[in-house]
Parts: sequence; structure tokens; C-alpha cells
Amino acid sequence: MLNMTKNKILAILLLLFISSCNQSFDTQEEMNDYIQDEDNGYHYKKTIAGVDYVLQYRPTDLLVKQELGDKINPVQIEKFRQQYNKYMYFNLSMSKNNQELLNGVAQDKAKFGQMVNELAFGMEEKLHVYTPTKDTLDLADFIYPRMYGMSNSTSIMIVYPRDEKYLKQDYLNFVIEDLGLETGDVKFKLNTKALKNEPQLAF
Repeated sequence: MLNMTKNKILAILLLLFISSCNQSFDTQEEMNDYIQDEDNGYHYKKTIAGVDYVLQYRPTDLLVKQELGDKINPVQIEKFRQQYNKYMYFNLSMSKNNQELLNGVAQDKAKFGQMVNELAFGMEEKLHVYTPTKDTLDLADFIYPRMYGMSNSTSIMIVYPRDEKYLKQDYLNFVIEDLGLETGDVKFKLNTKALKNEPQLAF
């Protein structure tokens, strides 16, 4: 009877260990499929006032793979993992009528200029990440590439420091202030467990 109890405990511990381990994928395509499934905690989307918002986390290994290209070198893999793992990277995509946000205000020169300025230089004032107790995580960087109407969405790469004390929280609030599109503030609740146990590539 005692052995059966021990075996049950061992089985439960093994299951907990397996479930807490990072998912591993052989290809970039498999990982992309996984992170685009909203149930896995890396992909969030909302539509408000006709504006589509998609926020997607970019795991460290996708950035490592981008650096390495086809030259897989174990030493370089570890070097780049340490470099990129200091931060959390997100892609924020916003569109209206399947077009870039700027297309919707192109006729109004003042509004167009204001939005270009905000997207290129002012997003640190518009993006906020904070804990349930209102502790704020400072934005490390953001990159807005101008697409000049050649894309069907406005995309921004957003970078935050990976601070373990914030990831111990049940979740993090990610807020995008209204960009003059009458959406109000747009909020996502980030799954911190998913961020801590991000998927990896089997290089």
C-alpha cells in the first residue's frame, strides 16, 4: 500500500515536471503555429471600434534563429540566448479595414502627422505594462518600420526587460492608450506562466 502511494506521488511529480518544462519544436514553422494558438498564452487579439489589435509574444529562440540563419553553432546559440533572454519581445499589429492605421487618416494632414509622430517617437507614452498591484515595467525599446501603405497593418516591435519579480505575478496588464481612433484604452492580460516557460527550438 505504501509503495502504491509512493508511486502515485512520483507519477504526479513527474507530470508536474513535464508540464512545467518548455515546449520544444524542431522547426520555426511548428513554433509559429504553437504561439499563434490563443490557448497557449502568446497570442492576443481584440477588435474595438473597427480597429483590429493583435499582440504576439516572440520567444527568445525565434530571435536566436534569426541571428544564426542557417549557421547552427552551439556556442553562438548559447551566446544569443543569453543576449535575447534579458528581454521580452512583442509584436503589436493594428489595422482598420485590413489596412494600415495611417490609411484611415490620410485625408486629414494634421491627424496624419500627429499619428506618424506618435507611432515613430511617442509609443513609450502610449504603451504600459503593469502588475495587478500597479507596479510598472518600463519600456526598453520599440521599433516602428514605416511601410508606406504596402502592408495591411501597422506593426511595432516592443521590448521590455525580463524582470523575474514581475513574472512571479499571476498576470501582467498590457495597455495601449487610444491613438486617436476612438477605441479608448485597449487592455490585454498577459499569461506570465507562458512567458516564464516559453517554447524553444531544438537547434
